[in-house]
Amino acid sequence: METADQDSEPRRRGGPFRFFGEVRAEARKVTWATRQEVTVSTIMVVIFGVVAAIFFFTVDSILRFGIGLLLNSLG
Repeated sequence: METADQDSEPRRRGGPFRFFGEVRAEARKVTWATRQEVTVSTIMVVIFGVVAAIFFFTVDSILRFGIGLLLNSLG
């Protein structure tokens, strides 16, 4: 009966030079965003952040007003 170590492929050894060579090879495959894509994405993030802040401020104000009315009517 054979053990699992004998059935599997032998481990390939490599040093730091091989590792960094593989990292460079993978980095060359990356598709980088253009300046225009980054600019448009940044503007969209800022716009949605402002819209979210306004939305949560409005909801918070409405809830604060409603809870204030409820507490004032009880006391």
